[in-house]
Amino acid sequence: THKLPDPFFVLATQNNIEMTGTYPLPEAQLDRFFARVSIGYPSRESESDILKQQQNAHPVDTLEQVATLTELQEAQNTCRNVFVHESVRDYIVDVVRATRETSQLMLGASPRGSLYLMHAAQAKAATQGIDFVRPDDVKAVATLVLGHRVIVRGEIRARGLSGDDIINGLLDTVPAPVPVA
Repeated sequence: THKLPDPFFVLATQNNIEMTGTYPLPEAQLDRFFARVSIGYPSRESESDILKQQQNAHPVDTLEQVATLTELQEAQNTCRNVFVHESVRDYIVDVVRATRETSQLMLGASPRGSLYLMHAAQAKAATQGIDFVRPDDVKAVATLVLGHRVIVRGEIRARGLSGDDIINGLLDTVPAPVPVA
C-alpha cells in the first residue's frame, strides 16, 4: 500500500454490447468504483451536435480547466462536512444490509458500499445547498452507488429484473427515518 496524490480518481468506460476481447471485472474490483453511471445513447439532436463539434477537431484539443486543484479539494471538503444524522447513517446501513439479506441477490453490497452511499448522499445534499443528508438524498443516489456492487440471482435476472430494480424495491421496504420537528 502506498499513498496516492489527493485527489486521485479514475474514470473508466465499459461497453456492455461488444464483449470480444474484454472481460467483466471481478466483484472485488467493481466494489472499488465509487459509482456506475449509465449514459445510454444520445438524443438525435445531441448526436448531431457531437458530429458538428468533432468535424474539424476533437473537443479535447480545446478543453479548458474549469476548477483549480484547491477548488476541487474545497468542494470535496464541503461534501464531507455535510452532516449525517445517526438515524440516516443507520438507514444507510439498513439499506445495504438488506442487499445482503434478500433472496433475490447472490451477493449484496459490502461495507464499502455503505461508506460510498453516505459520501454520495453528502455530495447530493451539498450540490443542493443543504448542509445535512436527508433519506431522499440516500434514495436518489442508491442505485448509482450500489447497482454495480450486487449480483442478481440467475432466475431473478431471467424475469427481467436488474440490480437497480431490486435496490429500488428494497428502498421501498426499508423504513426511512422520519424528520423530527
